[in-house]
Amino acid sequence: MLRLENISYHVPAEAGKRDAILDNVSLTIPDGKYIVITGPNGGGKTTLAKVIMGLVTPDAGKIFLDDTDITEYTVTERANAGISYGFQQPPRFKGLTVKDLLNIAAGRKLKTAEACDYLTKVGLCAADYLTREVDTSLSGGEVKRIEIATILAKNAPVMIFDEPEAGIDLWSFNRLTGTFREIHENSGATLIIISHQERIISQADEVLLIAEGKLAGRGTPEEILPTIDGFSRRNCQKMEAQL
Repeated sequence: MLRLENISYHVPAEAGKRDAILDNVSLTIPDGKYIVITGPNGGGKTTLAKVIMGLVTPDAGKIFLDDTDITEYTVTERANAGISYGFQQPPRFKGLTVKDLLNIAAGRKLKTAEACDYLTKVGLCAADYLTREVDTSLSGGEVKRIEIATILAKNAPVMIFDEPEAGIDLWSFNRLTGTFREIHENSGATLIIISHQERIISQADEVLLIAEGKLAGRGTPEEILPTIDGFSRRNCQKMEAQL
C-alpha cells in the first residue's frame, strides 16, 4: 500500500512569494490497483508522481510504502523498495544496447526469448532492436517504448508511467493499453499512470483528478470523466485572465 500524507511542494514566484505546485495532498493507494492520475496541464500530476519516486523533494508531508516511512529514501532506495518510474521524456544511453538495459532492469541476464517478449508487449520487433544502442539513432517514440519494456522487465510492485502514450503511434498505443490490462489482471502490481487518454482512463479501477495542486476528485472512470472538461475550461479561463 502506498500512502501520502499532507504533501506540499512550492516553487519561487514573483515578489518573493511561492506558488504551490502541490497543496496538502493526502491519498492512499491500495496494493494491486490500476490508478490513473489526470487533470489539466500544470495541475501537479507529474510533480506528484516525481514526489512518489523521490525525484522531487516535497516541502512538507510524508510518504509510506507498506507502512514503512520512505520520505527520506533516495531514488535508488525507493527503486530497491519496489517502485519503478517511466519518464515522459526518457533519457538515452549511448554505448548501451536495448538488451543491456533490459538485463539491468531485470537484475539478471535475460534469455533472448524473454527480452523479445518484453519488446513485443510494447509494439517493437525484437529482432530489429535488441542489439541497437539507446542513442540518438532512435526516435522519441522508440525510446519511450523501450523504457516501458524495461519497467515491465523490472516487474516492481509499484509501476509509475508518466504519459506513456506520448510519441507512440496508434498501433503501439493499442498494444500498450492491452499490456496495462494484462499487468493489472495477472501480475498483482500497482499501476499508477498519468494520462489524458480516455481509453487509458476508462480501464482504471480508480481515477485521481489533480487540479491546481490539489486532489480535486477521486472515483471511478464513470464518475470522473464527465468532470474533466469542466476543470479544463476553468483552467483555460484562469490562464487567459493572467495574460
